[in-house]
Amino acid sequence: MDEVLLKIARDSILEEMDGGKHIDRDELISKHDYLSEEGAVFVTLNLEGDLRGCIGSLIAHRALVDDVIENAKAAAFRDPRFSPLSRDELDSVEIEISLLSPPKELIYSDENDLRSKIRAFEDGVILSLEGRSATFLPSVWEQLPDFDLFFEYLCKKAGLESNALKRHPQIHTYQARKIK
Repeated sequence: MDEVLLKIARDSILEEMDGGKHIDRDELISKHDYLSEEGAVFVTLNLEGDLRGCIGSLIAHRALVDDVIENAKAAAFRDPRFSPLSRDELDSVEIEISLLSPPKELIYSDENDLRSKIRAFEDGVILSLEGRSATFLPSVWEQLPDFDLFFEYLCKKAGLESNALKRHPQIHTYQARKIK
C-alpha cells in the first residue's frame, strides 16, 4: 500500500509538470480496491530536510486515489507559501503522505483538562474559534514538542492571539499514519 500511494503522488506531480499521462486510475483501482474507498491525506514535500509544500484534506470526501492525486499536485504547485516545484527539485524531493483518521471532537473543561487529554506525538489537532481554524499534523510535535509552544503556534496559524486557548476554542483530534 505504502509504495503504491507514494508512486501515485510522484506520478501525479510528474503528470502535472509534463502534461503526460502517468496514472491510469481505473487500472490502479482494479489492482488495489482500497484506492476506491474514501480517504483523507496530507501530502508533504521536503527538500534537503526543509518543508517544500504541504496540502491535504482533513475529512474524507473522495476516493483515496483522487485525494492523493489532488493533494500531491496542490502541495507541489499550489501551496501559497512556495513557488511551484521545478523539474530539478522533483528528483530530490522527499514525499511523505499522512493518512488521516476521522477527526473527533475533544471535550474539555479548561486548559489543564485539555493538557491532560492531548497526546503529544500522537494527536493531530484542529483548533476552531470565531470562524477561524487551523490544524497541525501529529508530526508537528517533532518541531514543537512542548504543549504551550504547540498551541501558541497553532493559535497564531489560525489568525488568533497566541493565548486563545483561554477562550476555550473547539478542539478536534485525529491520528495519522505516516508513509515515507
